[in-house]
Amino acid sequence: MTPAPPRLVPVFDLDGTLLDSDMALVDAFVACGIPAESVTFGHVLADECARLGIAVDHYLDAYDAASAQPFPGVVDLVASLERWGVCSNKAGRSGRAELERCGWSPDVALFAEAFGGGPKRVGPVLDALGVAASEAVFVGDTAHDRACARDAGCAFVLAGWNPRASAGPGDRVARHPRDVLDALGRTTGPPLAAPSHELGRRRPSR
Repeated sequence: MTPAPPRLVPVFDLDGTLLDSDMALVDAFVACGIPAESVTFGHVLADECARLGIAVDHYLDAYDAASAQPFPGVVDLVASLERWGVCSNKAGRSGRAELERCGWSPDVALFAEAFGGGPKRVGPVLDALGVAASEAVFVGDTAHDRACARDAGCAFVLAGWNPRASAGPGDRVARHPRDVLDALGRTTGPPLAAPSHELGRRRPSR
């Protein structure tokens, strides 16, 4: 009997992937006097704060780390994982508080400070996990996340359960968090494609 291929080790983005945090992120900027429609997602916090003209510490003081909740199905997904990691542009101060609040203990969690002020990189997370790129998959919700996976040389799965996520050519798309488990056992094969109407749908304006 041919042995089953090894299961891949997942690494997750946090905001917009595990946590439904758009409103929490925007509310903190609004509390700092920034119009909600000016806020964009998927960036290094320091860069977004600089673009919007506010201090990072001011933003972090306004951010409610108890506000963002896991997307439906994420709690069950995380509970089923043996090994996993987090790779996030989020400031460690709020990211670690949210992991603790959710009761999550990833094997490795790297936040903005670990990347020297630049964009997040999946490679250091894989190094810390002790897994090769071919043994991992990065799950995220933005084009930046897709690029992070490409740069690290690992597989990418789009968190299609986030209505804001927009699929790119060749993406494997998980319609629901449980679909990630299927992707972890697959090293080849067609994308887990969601119907087009389920992807790229914008949330109502805030």
